[in-house]
Amino acid sequence: MKKAVYLLIVLVIISAGIYIYINININSTNEQTSNNPSVPDDTIDEDVASVDSIVSRIVTLATEGKIQDGPFQVGTSQIEEFNDAFGEPTTFEKTTLGEYATYKNGVTVGFQKSLAYDLRSYNETLQQIHLSDVKKVQGEPDETRYNKDENVDQIILVYQVNSDYQLKWILPNPSEKEPDPVVHHISVFTDPPISEGVLTILQSMSLEEKIGQMIFAGVDGANYDQTAEDLIHQYHVGGIIFNKKNFLSADQTIQFVNKIKLENTANPLSIFLGVDQEGGRVAKLPGNLTPIPTSLNIGNVGSSDFSYAIGELLGTEVRSFGFNMNFAPVLDINSNPNNPVIGDRSFGNSADIVSRLGIQTMKGIQSENVIAVVKHFPGHGDTSTDSHLELPRVNKSLKELEELELLPFKQAIQEGADVVMIAHILLPQLDSVNPSSMSEVIITDLLRNQLNYDGVVITDDMTMQAITDHYDIGVASVQSVKAGSDIIMVAHDYNKVVKVFDTIHAAVVNGEISEERINESVIRIIQLKEKYQLKDNQVESVDVNALNQQIQSVLNDYYY
Repeated sequence: MKKAVYLLIVLVIISAGIYIYINININSTNEQTSNNPSVPDDTIDEDVASVDSIVSRIVTLATEGKIQDGPFQVGTSQIEEFNDAFGEPTTFEKTTLGEYATYKNGVTVGFQKSLAYDLRSYNETLQQIHLSDVKKVQGEPDETRYNKDENVDQIILVYQVNSDYQLKWILPNPSEKEPDPVVHHISVFTDPPISEGVLTILQSMSLEEKIGQMIFAGVDGANYDQTAEDLIHQYHVGGIIFNKKNFLSADQTIQFVNKIKLENTANPLSIFLGVDQEGGRVAKLPGNLTPIPTSLNIGNVGSSDFSYAIGELLGTEVRSFGFNMNFAPVLDINSNPNNPVIGDRSFGNSADIVSRLGIQTMKGIQSENVIAVVKHFPGHGDTSTDSHLELPRVNKSLKELEELELLPFKQAIQEGADVVMIAHILLPQLDSVNPSSMSEVIITDLLRNQLNYDGVVITDDMTMQAITDHYDIGVASVQSVKAGSDIIMVAHDYNKVVKVFDTIHAAVVNGEISEERINESVIRIIQLKEKYQLKDNQVESVDVNALNQQIQSVLNDYYY
């Protein structure tokens, strides 16, 4: 009996001990659970917050055109900056849109002309982010794309984070096995300098078609003939300029222009059709149009509104006859009273007047969807020689040019000049050998690099005696292209057009000019034609009376 009672007491003590031990451990576990952030329930909340912050940080950087792998920015950073920071690329690929360099840290850079437009990051932090995390922070994408071939099956979520930049999330395409995949990489993207459409056109063109686009030719007569036929179909010229001898009447001009446009439809690009319609003594369109005052008279009025209205009139005249380019306005400052070629073609003798009024005229022309050509860079106003007859010489330093002649061109570039015409002037303090139209110092170093101009550069007429009395026109044209010109103007003489074409072609074939250099100019030409949406559309007729009424109305408001 005593043994049974003793055994019972022992069992009670053991049970009590077990109970106390279990409760102590339970309480200890609960205490640890409340204080330990690695416990599953609370960990989920903490991880979600962490992933959300990573996604938000990526979005914030993307609004600045950046990724998390460095201070680089699309649209601003140059490929040399990546090479300096990351070393030489481990792989390099050429694509339709541009070139891509990949570095050992996994960053990939897409670039054109050394400028980054696409930054791709494969940073390991991205492996924490799922498809659902991206949509939780950013919502539904602006666009969803897919990339699938024998090697990959990806979904691309595209978010336009602001007007300048896109953020793309690239992930495996969701599947039944993996409905919420992890991010593979991201891309921060801005529109590249050259669009895919432009590159597609370029790649479809033969070398002959490219060189043709770089020539602005004159035609011989007042009607479409065999030489015009050859210029369009054999030499694929990118533009044709009409001179006085090409105009007989309004109806004849319309017929001639329409025939050129019709024939040009066989070429890959619409054709530039240009004319000198400045007003004053340089006004070549036919049909007894009411004269437009000289630029000097417009300068004397001094009204920006009047200058803009004159630009509109000039643009309307040019467009009405089927042309799409006007070689105006003149931005030369008439600082030399003995100047035989500029004179009243200039708005005045001060940089302020020429800049203010000339640029308004340029904008007025552009408002009619006509391409304005500002001329004659770097400034023809202080010459005492007519470049039609001889090569002018201007003995000014760069500092002197910057204080006067360059000012209107600098402002015009800042305000949207599409085409700059280069004069035939020797400036020995800048280039003692080559006139400006053949000078790398003036076209590339000064105009492109110093004034940051990336539009189309066209020469003044290479058949002027400033060139032909001193140079072989073919050799001069090759030098001009090497210096940075995009279009060579050959306004007279079919045989000279052929000479220029053949000499440039030979220079490319023998390696003196690279095809990449040709491509640079053709890209600018394509971009300009696309900007103005040039079409080889037929013109029905021109109402000269209506044009004259418009001109008279503007003159009544501002001039008389």
